[in-house]
Amino acid sequence: MTVFFIGAGPGDPELVTVKGQRLVRTCPVILYAGSLVPEAVLSGNVAEKVVNTAELDLDAIVALLADAHAKGQDVARVHSGDPSLYGAIGEQIRRLRALGIPYEIVPGVTATAACAAALGVELTLPDVSQTLILTRYARKTSMPEGEQLADLARHRATMAIHLGVRHLARIVEELTPHYGSDCPVAVIYRASWPDEEKVTGTLADIVGKVQATDIERTALILVGRVLDAEHFADSTLYAKEAE
Repeated sequence: MTVFFIGAGPGDPELVTVKGQRLVRTCPVILYAGSLVPEAVLSGNVAEKVVNTAELDLDAIVALLADAHAKGQDVARVHSGDPSLYGAIGEQIRRLRALGIPYEIVPGVTATAACAAALGVELTLPDVSQTLILTRYARKTSMPEGEQLADLARHRATMAIHLGVRHLARIVEELTPHYGSDCPVAVIYRASWPDEEKVTGTLADIVGKVQATDIERTALILVGRVLDAEHFADSTLYAKEAE
């Protein structure tokens, strides 16, 4: 028996990996984060038990995993995006290790990748930014020393900020001294879902633009010069060899 932590991707059911889809369709037990994973991701399953864990606490979830283990049943534990990023699987894995229950992580398409696709941009460009920082805005979860937003902003790298749209004004205030008020910003709501919404602007005007919408959660913030860069060197990947 194995617990498979499966990345369901950002929302579009077609963005689940082939391996993840196969496991969802064959595992006898499915536990999925219903608030973020669309039910279409679970289509074609033949599971004996399908549980939406959106309202369950950690103890209840682990109890279900332990019950499946006692019965020798594989579990598809389905998370949104890629489970290794803000998927809260670390605490589940710690419990599984203590109980001697085997597990495996199946990667998924990240929200950041889906947002870049929605915008039609590359997040790393020569001479503009070769670094991507994925972070979250500190609210309930404390940030380690040196990982405050202002600390990361000093690098002026492309930045993807999770769980921060409700605090956009404060985020802009912290980023502007490092990126400049004219730095491009995009706020993408439910990337790859049918109701996806994109708001683009600069650090100077993005707050007002987002306030004019109904976006309050489930949105990712992308910041960086790559979002509208036109002047950058060609990659050496496709360069002709020197004669």
